[in-house]
Amino acid sequence: MHIDKELDTRGLNCPLPILKAKKALAAMTSGQLLKVVSTDAGSTRDFMAFARQTGNDLVEQSAAGNDYIHVLKRR
Repeated sequence: MHIDKELDTRGLNCPLPILKAKKALAAMTSGQLLKVVSTDAGSTRDFMAFARQTGNDLVEQSAAGNDYIHVLKRR
């Protein structure tokens, strides 16, 4: 999977990871992939809702240690 942009939001709590992702996606073109790494346990649920509300695709979610990884595809 080719990631076009990666955001490190470790240490930030809701809503900051979502706000930073929204800003990054706005600067991207349709079809590009954004990877967001977060330490906020609630981010999994938050990114599901964000994708549903904005029409961007949530391509993948995973956890590795204390990190929660979200991959979004720009609509």
